[in-house]
Amino acid sequence: MSHREAGERLLQDAGILAEKITEMQYRLQPDLMERFGPIGKIRTKQDSQYSLSYLAESVLVKSPSLFTHYISWLKVLLAGYQVSAEDLGLNLKLIKEALYEEFEEPHRTFLLEYLEMGIDVTKELETQTNFIHASMPYGLEAKAYLQYLLDNQRREAFDIIESELDAGASIRDIYRYIFQPVQYEIGRLWQQGQISVGQEHFCTAATQSFISRLYSRWMIGPNQGKKLVAACVGSEQHEVGLRMLTDVFEMEGWDTYYLGANVPNGSIVEAIKHHESDVVAISVTMTYHLHLARELIERIRDHAEIAHVKVMVGGYPFNIDKDLWRTVGADGYAPGADEAVAIAERMLISPVSLDNVSKVIE
Repeated sequence: MSHREAGERLLQDAGILAEKITEMQYRLQPDLMERFGPIGKIRTKQDSQYSLSYLAESVLVKSPSLFTHYISWLKVLLAGYQVSAEDLGLNLKLIKEALYEEFEEPHRTFLLEYLEMGIDVTKELETQTNFIHASMPYGLEAKAYLQYLLDNQRREAFDIIESELDAGASIRDIYRYIFQPVQYEIGRLWQQGQISVGQEHFCTAATQSFISRLYSRWMIGPNQGKKLVAACVGSEQHEVGLRMLTDVFEMEGWDTYYLGANVPNGSIVEAIKHHESDVVAISVTMTYHLHLARELIERIRDHAEIAHVKVMVGGYPFNIDKDLWRTVGADGYAPGADEAVAIAERMLISPVSLDNVSKVIE
């Protein structure tokens, strides 16, 4: 409980502490204003608050890898904006001082232990891997598809998809081997500063539109009578993965209800009731939204009418920590759409314990 209390309090205080840390850093590094101007100070506060929020969530769920992975990612991202590892290291050192001053034991120890692991990461060399390789199934097609999108050639990009489908590729192949790795690669390119936010949004919107255009090719299968409700938590905007997952369930004959992002918990609960869902799929991309997933699951469990519904989670933080789904109270986790269908089917055949679901996943 102490870990949870420490994480919850830090989440509440993150904004105030970020302001304090930013002021301290700009007093110690007056050259920051010359290097980045007033907007740089605003971004420093935002980044400090994100770091505090990621730290809080990591402590809350007792998963240090979530924080260290974030710091590793942040180091690469900031380098693209000419923010050095030394700048980031000082920021984390100031976070350490602020936590030491503001928190009592044992909460202080929990927070500082995880923070030190993040500080160590700033001293390591970073290696970034490309998510698209020629040796992958449809690797060359995925590479060409991505390049067309980056060149604003939507028609040519979609021509690749149609050509592969005409040649015998399945929709699920397109989702798994082209759309999914391309989305990952777009995120990597943005992180490294090689593409702009506008390009990232354009590419994602194009893929979403292509997914919609493909519906007529597969929405003809028989319905099995099994029902899925799928939603992102909080203000999540990364919903392409969840949409593809929902489509794959539909291809397998499930009756699905895709809610997407920015849906209040109360509305999700009502949707589960109204559609008499068998399984709920919850997507989390941003680690600092993990507590929202747990709150949603607790709310589902508190309703007698739907407490029996199986809850499956997925997304970035669960891919980092493979046991995290247990911590948030879910019935299972899947790294991808195909695995999700298999696990959902298994859960509905007979009562399955968390340990048994884990064995299915592994």
